[in-house]
Amino acid sequence: MNELLKIFLKAMLVDNVILVQYLALCPFMGMTSDTGKSAGMGIATSFVILLATAATYPIYYCVLVPLKLQFLQTLIFILVIASLVQLVEFYLKKSSPALYSAMGVYLALITTNCAVLAITLNCISKNYSYVQSIVYALGSAGGFLLSMVIMAGIRERLRTSKMPAFLKGNSGLFLATSLLALSFMGFKGLI
Repeated sequence: MNELLKIFLKAMLVDNVILVQYLALCPFMGMTSDTGKSAGMGIATSFVILLATAATYPIYYCVLVPLKLQFLQTLIFILVIASLVQLVEFYLKKSSPALYSAMGVYLALITTNCAVLAITLNCISKNYSYVQSIVYALGSAGGFLLSMVIMAGIRERLRTSKMPAFLKGNSGLFLATSLLALSFMGFKGLI
């Protein structure tokens, strides 16, 4: 149990997929203008991350490895991820049309979100068991969601704060992002 907690915390904080590995920056910059939108995007992406890891791990070890087709893992994983994103898109369109329209193109971009693919590939490369892979995916998804919501809060605060003119807009956004990434890098060495 202690090992699973370490994997979870490491994936969420120490190896944060956005702020430490610098993956998924497109939705991070594009969907954090509003806390509600960023939380919705974070939850949708987290759901895809968990399902993708749960589906690709057995495909890799039960199909690709026995048939010696490991070289197809990236192609197969992308197909699985694209299918899962379509399911999430159909669900959101039916259950939450407002969130679906607010996400716009970013929802479809989950398919090509490098973080989702990277997490599935990391589970294979780290030789995690199935349970460890799910915990790693859960931690990574939590880190993704945490980063999105924190940045949305920072951006809302930046809009209402008095700042010098040269820090308004993207300059202030990139400075805040770099400081947030620096704070997450402070977790290195703790676990």
